[in-house]
Parts: sequence; structure tokens; C-alpha cells
Amino acid sequence: MSSWNLAERSRARYRRHFLVDNSAFHVERCMSVMQSGTQMIKLKRGAKGLVRLFYLDEHRTRLRWRPSRKSEKAKILIDSIYKVTEGRQSEIFHRQAEGNFDPSCCFTIYHGNHMESLDLITSNPEEARTWITGLKYLMAGISDEDSLAKRQRTHDQWLKHTFEEADKNGDGLLNIEETHQLMHKLNVNLPRRKVRQMFQEADTDENQGTLTFEEFCVFYKMMSLRRDLYLLLLSYSDKKDHLTAEELAQFLKVEQKMNNVTTDYCLDIIRKFEVSEENKAKNVLGIEGFTSFMRSPACDVFNPLHHEVFQDMEQPLCNYYIASSHNTYLTGDQLLSQSRADMYARVLQEGCRCVEVDCWDGPDGEPVVHHGYTLTSKILFRDVVETINKHAFVKNEFPVILSIENHCSVQQQRKIAQYLKAIFRDKLDLSSVDTGDSKQLPSPQSLRGKILVKGKKLPYHLGDDAEEGDVSDEDSADEIEDECKFRLHCNNGTTEHQVESFIRKKLESLLKESQIRDKEDPDSFTVRALLKATHEGLNAHLTQHPDVKESGKKSHGRSLMTNFGKYKQKTTKSRSKSYGTDDEEDAQQPPSKEPSPLSRLGRRRKTMKLCRELSDLVVYTNSVAAQDIMDDGSTGNVLSFSETRAHQVVQQKAEQFMVYNQKQLTRVYPSAYRIDSSNFNPLPYWSTGCQLVALNYQSEGRMMQLNRAKFKTNGNCGYVLKPQQMCKGTFNPFSGDPLPANPKKQLVLKVISGQQLPKPPDSMFGDRGEIIDPFVEVEIIGLPVDCCKDQTRVVDDNGFNPMWEETLTFTVHMPEIALVRFLVWDHDPIGRDFVGQRTVTFSSLVPGYRHVYLEGLTEASIFVHITINDICGKWSPLILNPSYTILHFLGATKSRQLQGLKGLFHKNPRLAASDSNPHSMRKRSLGDRILRRTASAPAKGRKKSKTGFHEMVEIKESVCEPAREPDGVLRRTARSLQARPVSMPVGRTLLGAWPPAPAVAEAAEGKESPPVQF
Repeated sequence: MSSWNLAERSRARYRRHFLVDNSAFHVERCMSVMQSGTQMIKLKRGAKGLVRLFYLDEHRTRLRWRPSRKSEKAKILIDSIYKVTEGRQSEIFHRQAEGNFDPSCCFTIYHGNHMESLDLITSNPEEARTWITGLKYLMAGISDEDSLAKRQRTHDQWLKHTFEEADKNGDGLLNIEETHQLMHKLNVNLPRRKVRQMFQEADTDENQGTLTFEEFCVFYKMMSLRRDLYLLLLSYSDKKDHLTAEELAQFLKVEQKMNNVTTDYCLDIIRKFEVSEENKAKNVLGIEGFTSFMRSPACDVFNPLHHEVFQDMEQPLCNYYIASSHNTYLTGDQLLSQSRADMYARVLQEGCRCVEVDCWDGPDGEPVVHHGYTLTSKILFRDVVETINKHAFVKNEFPVILSIENHCSVQQQRKIAQYLKAIFRDKLDLSSVDTGDSKQLPSPQSLRGKILVKGKKLPYHLGDDAEEGDVSDEDSADEIEDECKFRLHCNNGTTEHQVESFIRKKLESLLKESQIRDKEDPDSFTVRALLKATHEGLNAHLTQHPDVKESGKKSHGRSLMTNFGKYKQKTTKSRSKSYGTDDEEDAQQPPSKEPSPLSRLGRRRKTMKLCRELSDLVVYTNSVAAQDIMDDGSTGNVLSFSETRAHQVVQQKAEQFMVYNQKQLTRVYPSAYRIDSSNFNPLPYWSTGCQLVALNYQSEGRMMQLNRAKFKTNGNCGYVLKPQQMCKGTFNPFSGDPLPANPKKQLVLKVISGQQLPKPPDSMFGDRGEIIDPFVEVEIIGLPVDCCKDQTRVVDDNGFNPMWEETLTFTVHMPEIALVRFLVWDHDPIGRDFVGQRTVTFSSLVPGYRHVYLEGLTEASIFVHITINDICGKWSPLILNPSYTILHFLGATKSRQLQGLKGLFHKNPRLAASDSNPHSMRKRSLGDRILRRTASAPAKGRKKSKTGFHEMVEIKESVCEPAREPDGVLRRTARSLQARPVSMPVGRTLLGAWPPAPAVAEAAEGKESPPVQF
């Protein structure tokens, strides 16, 4: 029986719970109808419905339709389907007139990272019921299977899909020419003679010259034979081609560092992974079984125990990092994208525990949720609360924090409170929660199943009989500047072109202010993509609101242009210095100009009206402004900072900020200038103990990958315990040795090989492009002193099974917050192309031989060996880390270390743009280039261009400081440069003959930075 059929049988048991309400015969009939195909109307935004034939593929893994201009892209993976809803529930259905379609014939499929909707209409209710039942059945099987079954299923699906794509004529057979083309697509560089030899060995049936799918599986196994794993097996099997149970136990104990390994455990591994019945009978593990075991989740780089909650959940809330979302309702950018209640379901399912709801007055007395003063769509507050109530505790029962940004009138505030109490009911009742100490916050364990409302609270000096009162509005997350707010108050005709032109200019200008580059994300928002979204979003908006086009006011557009022009001049002037502090900028501005965020504390405070009903729902999460903080020992305050203000506090008052976060909660949200919904680096704020670092979950990229890795540990429950040193006591996270009394960790990482590495996702020629030349980069992300990266050599023309066998060594001062990032790049003469990545928390690494599967890629992985050593006492970095070069002793001061984080907040767009180039590195020497060469190609990362004035300054500065990238990461020079220069007085350097760090910093700055009060 083929592995495909075995996988289908193993998955059947996961669907039994679904069959309680649906008989097996009924479900199989649904599958048959779906595979035969059904004609349905596909609704599209702003267009007429299209009649298409929708069908389920033969392996029940993809939903397809035809005809389609997208051809192969016209498909939806069953894995990617989030949910299926019955009736006219989607936004596109709501735009249709009531009597247009029978609701019982309508259903919507939500899929993908951005919760895209596929809205379908059948010809009769029975067909709709059939498809809804069948899709829910398939989704139930996928969600309930274990990790090993899922790994086997995805491998089988990938193998079958690869075969089908290689079969160009669709006859179910592969000839030799199609096989050669497949080899090129899979980045295999083998002699044609060798390919033909394996082809002939696999071609065993009477139909010579072609391979069936079963024969192709044999051919693929021959091609995929792992030399590295075979040698590893021989080293523990006394040079036999199999492992006995005793030899397997020895391997697991010695190499994999596993305890309590029994013979029964090893026999169970043999029964589960061995493919040969003869070997099973002998209780031995052959090379195929050993390969399957090593590629299984049991040998993944991530500790399998961390898939469950394992940390102490009885500590106060302030002792945890909490997964937090910013503007949760948005599906895209901050100006024109759609708002959807389903986004709350998606982020809660991903483990997020703090969601944001921006509430505004809506028509008919119904509060709505949207991003104020923009063209984002509006959704009902009631729908948002119902969605949260339905999905809050599906994945886990730890508390959800509802961050209410209140912009409503008192009347609609009462409606908000009414909905919260009516829908959440006892989930809001915190009377039974026992904190143990009135001066500390409750624990996640004691708040299981509860929803905390974060918002404003009426002052205590008001009597209980006061129905409303004034509260500060200073910390509101309505962070859009007044000049940038889009207000629709029109009388005369404003053309669509005028409005679109205004928004285009606004987007372009704000994008220049946004200093964000997600370097490794090939799908990050670009100016072109944003302008396209602007055009599409504007058309949709004008379709919904024709009065904008017909009854607009010409002066409206002119006034907005004028205001924005003034704003643009102001920001250009105030941001002309790349490295100037905000205080220096304020000193240059006339008194009439808008002050900096910190100097706003001295002006007249903004206030708003708050009703008693909404205030009383806030218990442990009272939103406060910086000037309202009272050092009276009270708890339950949440301080909200934009990333810019938080950055200033982190830079200037890191230790005091850490102490504050030991008693209270702090929320940090993205800058108003991130209109593309990009994200900031959360590490600097985690490093000072900030609990609620809110990111835009709808924007995939480097920062969300770090966030996902951070919270994947501890069962992805959304709560991760902070290091003990951050909960009690304090330290300077920017120090060169922040925790001298604590042992450090040494990570010795041997990068051995790669498997099935694909071509870069943005490759110009796609699968027809050149075979890649891969190399691996490993990056440590944590405290500034720990941030560094190193890389292997380049292997030419081999993405299928490249071999590196290089050892990289890193020293980590605080492993509890460090992340280890594995990146694969394709070497290119003019740069490097991103292939894939995987990020894991340092504490979740497992020692031994491990596979690192690249995120989002089915088969792509790198094979590594991990050793983690404890280092006690004070050691020279040259001894701790062979990758550390002598250049790090040349004037490496504490103030220089801070520049790693300062690079995130460049004010000069021109400098920010040049710094954000992921390929811009300090030039390496000729000796470096020679020594870093392999038999195939040089290592990557050098920019071959003439050195201008700006680069000359950078090179000059690099002599006296280690080379740092804009995100604060120290890029180590190649190991071939480790030899000490003859002129370098090593003894004097190590004995401290160089000026101390603070002295150098003060000499460079010439003055002291003003303190920050918050």
C-alpha cells in the first residue's frame, strides 16, 4: 500500500468526532459531488458575479475552479481555509440588495493570512449544504491531526503536487525530458548520465521509458539519499546499514542528550518509522527509517515540550510578556484597507491575548469600529464583541485584554457598556478573582476565562453617584496628527481624481517619513503596491459613497492640501538632522510650531467625557497618561506609549523603566507614520520589561516573525514569563556585560547541510531561473550586546542537498530573551536573494542533530548540530567566541552600542534609506575574499560599488567600532580576519589602557542628554 493511502487511513480517525452529526455515507457523497464539480456564481468586489465550475482535486487538498486567467494559481489549499460561513454574512454579500440571492444558497470561504473571502452562490440550497458540510469535514481532519501525521501528509501532498506539475502533457507519466526539467526546478545539479541511470533503475514496469507516480516515488528516494545521515548511522551501528534498538538508544543518549531512554521507546520508534517489513521483524532501523525519524517533529530544532504550557502561570500579570495586536480590525494599510470582525477571530486563534478596538459614534445610535479620520471601512461594535466572545477561549483559557480606544459620545459609550455586559456576561465578573495581595496584579491562572477591559476610569474623587466625568485623553491611540486627518464635510463637487491625487501625495510623503524596511520579507508593502491599493480602495469607497464625488466641496481638497503642505514643511525642517535628539529639534522650532511628544506634557491637557457604566468595567487595566502616574504603590495602571516616545524612555531611562514594569503594565504601539502597517522591532521594549508590545498582525515580515517565535514557546498561549532578573532587581540592558554575576551561554552551531531549498520567491524567471547558490546566515537577536550574525560559505549550483559543514559560535548573556534566526540566501553577483527563514527562541533550542524547517516552505530545511555550554566567570570575548574579532576592542563603547537601536529611528529619510539596504556592509579585505572562497564561489554580502563621501565616513568610523546594521545587529567580520594585526597592542587593550566607555561617549557628544520624565 502506498504512503499516500496509509496517510489517508491514519487521518480518518481524526474525523470521527465530525461524523457524530454526519453519517459516513453522507460525507462521502459530499466528497463525490465536490470532486465532480459544481457550477457556482463567484461574487467579486465592485463587479458582477462570474459563473465558474468549482471542484475538489483528487487528493482532497485543494479547491480549484475554471475557467480562470490565473491558471495554476486558481486554487485554495484546504490547509489555508480558516472558516466557512453560511448565508449572506460577508461584507461583499452585505453590499448586494436584499432580494438578489436566496441566503440558503450563499456561503463564504475565508482563507489565507489576510482572511480573504471567496463568496459563492449555488443554484439550490442542497448544493450549498453539500459544500459547507464537505469543507467542514476536511477542515476538522486537518485541525485534529498530530504533528507526525501532519508532517507525513504535507510530504505526500508535496510529492504528488511535484509529480503533477512535472507531467506537462497530463498523461500521468514522466518521460526523461520532463524529469530533467524537474531536476532543474528542484535545484538539482546532477550529470544527465546519473539522472538517466536512476531513471532506468526506477522504471521497472513493462511501459519502459516513463515513470508512474509510484516509480517516481522510488526515483525521488534514490535521488534524496542523505550522505550525511548515512554516515551518522554508520558511526553508531558499527558500520552496518542499520541500527539495533540498543544502538539507537546510545545515539539518543549521547548525541540527542535525551534522558530515560528505554528499549521499549526505541522499539516504538522502529515500529513507527521503519518502512521495511523485514527490518521491522528484526527490530532494526534502516537508513530510510532513520531518515524519516530524523526528519520527523521528534528531531525538530524546537523543543516539543514547549508546544504545551510549561511555565509558572501563577505570577502577577506584569511578570509576563503578552501577545498584543494593534488596530486588530484592519486587513491592510492604515488609510484605505477594509475593517473586518473576522480579524479578531484570526489573531485570537494565532495566540494573541490583547486586541484593540477603536470605537466611534455610528449612525442610528450604534457605535462602529474603524480607524478614525481615514477611509478604512466601518464595522459594528456589536459584531466585534460577538466575534471576540465566540473565539476568545477556543485555543486557550488565559485572559484576553480588550483595549478600548474610546472616541464616542456619552450616549454611545453607554451602548458600548451595554453590549459588553450583555455579550460577555460572567467573563467580565472579576469579583471572585483572588490576587493574594491587594498591591499586586492577579495572575493569568486566576483570570482564566476572563476578559479584562482596558480603558479610562473616572477619578476617585468623583462620587459614586456621578454618572459621568472628565478624564485625560492624552494617551489615546488616536495617534494621527491633526494635519493628516481626512474629514469628509463636503458641499460642492470634488472629483474622484482630486481626492485620489491628494491621497497619493499623502501616502508618498508619509512613506518617506516611515523609516521601515522589512529586509527579508519579499511581500512587504511597497510604494507601488500602496498606490495600487489606494486606487482600488478609493474606487470602492466612492462606489459606496457617491456623495463624495457629487456633493463634495472644492475648498475641502484645497484646505487639506494646504494643511498637509504646512505639515510637510514642518517635518522636513525638524527632521533635517539624522542623529539629532528630539530636544535639539524642538530648540530649532519657533514657539508656534507643534512641540515634541515629550514637551506636550506641559501644555493644556486634552480631556473627554466618560460615562460611569463604561468606567466601572475597567478593573485591573486602567489606561493612564504619563503625567498621571502616581508612585503611591497602586496597581492596575496601563501606560501607553507610541514607539517613538517609548524609544526615548528606553534609551535614557532604561533601568527606571524596567523597575516601573515590575509593578504596572506598559503598552507600546506603532508610530502614526507606519501607514503601510509595517512593524517596529519589539526587542528593545521586551528588553526593558514592556509587556504589551502591539504589532500589526496583518503585516507579515521580519518583526512579526520575531513576535511569532517569541510567543510560540509556552504552548503559544499568548503569555511568556519574563526573565527573573526583570521581575526583581534591575540591570542596564545596554551594558557591555549586563549581568556579570550570571553564567553566560555559548551556542556552538554546526551547519551541516540543506534539503530541497527552493528558488527565491521573487525570482525573475521563477522555476526556470538558475539553480541557486545557497548560504546560511545565523543571527542572534536579544540584548544589544548579544545581537550579532555570522554565515557559512556559499555552495554553487545546488539547492537540493548543499553541504556546508561549518561551525559558528555565539555567546549569549541573557538567553531567556534571545532569539536565534536561521536565514537561507541565494548568492548573486549583484547582491543576495532571500530564500527562507526560521526563528526560534534560544530557550527552545534542543541540543543534538536537528532539522530546521524553513517557515512556510513544505520540504525546505537545513540540518544542524547544536551544542549549548554554560560559561561562568568573566572571560574575554576572544575566548568566549572565536567569531569575535579584535576590532571589537577598538573603542567599542556603551554609547556606540546604543547606536544599534538608534538606527531604528533615523529622522533623515535619505540616510535611513541608505542604511536600510540589507546588502550594505563594510567592505572586506582582499585576504578576506581569498580565504572565504570555496571550490565553488566566494561568500556573499559585499557591495561592489565606488565609495562615495557617505560610504567613506562609514568606513572611517568602522575602524573604531564594530560594524552594525540599522536594526542594531552586529555583523561580525569573517573568521579569516581573526588574526591579530601586528600593530595592535592586545595586552594594553585587555588591561583597560583605552579610555573608559562613558568618557569617550561624553567627549563625542559634548553634553549630557536631558532626563526623561514619564
